[in-house]
Amino acid sequence: MRWKRLGAVLAAAAAALVFGASCSAQSTSTGSAEPPASRLDEVVQRGELRVCTTGDYRPFTYRAEDGTWTGIDVDMARDMAQRLGVRATFVPTTWETLIDDFTAKCDVAVGGISVTLDRAQRASFSTAYLVDGKTPVTRCENVQRFQTLEQIDRPDVRVVVNPGGTNEKFARERLKRATIVQHPDNNTIFDEIIAGRADLMITDAAETRWQAHQHPQLCSVHPDRPFTFSEKAYLLPRGDVVFQQWVNQWLNLALHDGTYDRISREWLG
Repeated sequence: MRWKRLGAVLAAAAAALVFGASCSAQSTSTGSAEPPASRLDEVVQRGELRVCTTGDYRPFTYRAEDGTWTGIDVDMARDMAQRLGVRATFVPTTWETLIDDFTAKCDVAVGGISVTLDRAQRASFSTAYLVDGKTPVTRCENVQRFQTLEQIDRPDVRVVVNPGGTNEKFARERLKRATIVQHPDNNTIFDEIIAGRADLMITDAAETRWQAHQHPQLCSVHPDRPFTFSEKAYLLPRGDVVFQQWVNQWLNLALHDGTYDRISREWLG
C-alpha cells in the first residue's frame, strides 16, 4: 500500500509539472503576442485618411457644386492627413446617415459635429475643440420677437429645420406648438428665412454668426447666451484608444501652435 501511495504522489507531481509548464508556455506566448492593429496603422499603411463630412455646414464644411471641399474642419482634416504622411479623401454623407456612413466607410468624421450621447453609443470622439449651443437666427427686424423659447413656441411661428441632425431633434423636443418646417438642403435653408417662408432657425451659435456675416438680412439672436451647452469634436472609431490618443495629441498641438487659429481666421476673420 505504501508503494502504491508513493506512486500516486509521484504521478500527481509529474502531472502538475506538465500542467505548469504548459501554462507558462501559454503565458509567455500570450505576453509576446503583437498588440491588435489600430486604425492609425491601417491609415498609414493605406496611405489615405478617409474623412466623412456633410459639406453643408459652413464655416466647418462645405462642398461646392464642382465637388471642391472647403471649411475649417476640412482644412483641419487635411492637416491631420499631412501630419500622418497620407492623403485625405473626403466622403460625402448626410446628418441622417452620418453614423452609418462613418462606421462603414471612414476613419474620421468632421464638420461641426456635436458631441451627443446617442452618437457616443456607436463611436468615440476626440477631445472637444469648440464650445457651442443652440440659438436662433432670424431676420434682423425680428430679433426681439424670438428671444426666448416661449416666444418662439407659438402656433404662428414657423421654425425651419434640416432633417436628421441635432437641430431637428432640439426643435421637436423643445417646441410643441410652433410649426416645424423641414428643408432638405442645409446650404439653402437660410434663404427660406430671408424669403419669408420661415421665421427662424435654431442652430449652433457658430453657424448663426457665420450666416449673419454672409447675409445682412439675418441676425444671430444672443449667440453668447445659447439655449443649450454643446461641444464640437471629431468622430472616431469606437474602442480604438491608440488612434484616439494620436488624434487628441495632434489636435492639442494644432490648438496651441497656431494651426487652428490660422485655418479658422480665413473663415471667421
